[in-house]
Amino acid sequence: LSPDCSFTCHYRCRALVRLDCSGPPGAGDEDDGTEQALEKDTNVDEPSEWEKAELDQAQVEQRIKEYNSQINSNLFMSLNKDGSYTGFIKVQLKLVRPVSVPATKRVPSLQAGRPGPRAQGVKRRTSFYLPKGTVKHLHILSHTRASEVIDALLRKFTVIDNPRKFALFERSEKDEQVYLRKLADEEQPLRLRLLAGPSEKVLSFVLKENETGEVNWDAFTLPELHNFLRILQREEEEHVRQLRHRYARCRQKMQEAL
Repeated sequence: LSPDCSFTCHYRCRALVRLDCSGPPGAGDEDDGTEQALEKDTNVDEPSEWEKAELDQAQVEQRIKEYNSQINSNLFMSLNKDGSYTGFIKVQLKLVRPVSVPATKRVPSLQAGRPGPRAQGVKRRTSFYLPKGTVKHLHILSHTRASEVIDALLRKFTVIDNPRKFALFERSEKDEQVYLRKLADEEQPLRLRLLAGPSEKVLSFVLKENETGEVNWDAFTLPELHNFLRILQREEEEHVRQLRHRYARCRQKMQEAL
């Protein structure tokens, strides 16, 4: 049981868990509540019209030239002889829950010198929270799919969690509002980057937890279900805290304006 984040685990698993609990819940996350993902009026999961645009070979070549002329780095796009193109995308990782990686150290047995057959069969893993604002550049092809980008990111950070736990989102800013849309597995991020241009406000990519899909709660044991309830309770309390903080700040701004 951590005194800061109140993480709870089985006593035999305690030596296998690594968490970076550097402060009490809510410390340093005041900015998290300021960015609200506001849904569009309709078709929130549908690409916009410019994202559906089909480009011929000449248009692709012209777009690449325009794109390269607008960037201030060496992260250029390159057109290949077969008509495909390569380039870089930047993905921000905004994960709320910890991720699992292979353990780097051998955990000692409960009985020194006698590990036992059951202990040898346990796959060692370490869990930790990725730092906020983690950003990764990926060099990909024009036909690289969103699902393949997720796989590549997990391999870069040696995350062994199921890729289906994560989803790639496109983020855009318009009229001082932030919009998020989850990319389908077959969508091509580099193509979207080319169509949008290099501006991060027009389009950027974010990796988040995949919250969609039904969960078969009957498959879990009673202790696991109770633990999930405690986690949901803490998440609900944190969301309420952020909402109250945001409304208090809006109320303060209004009073200052009055």
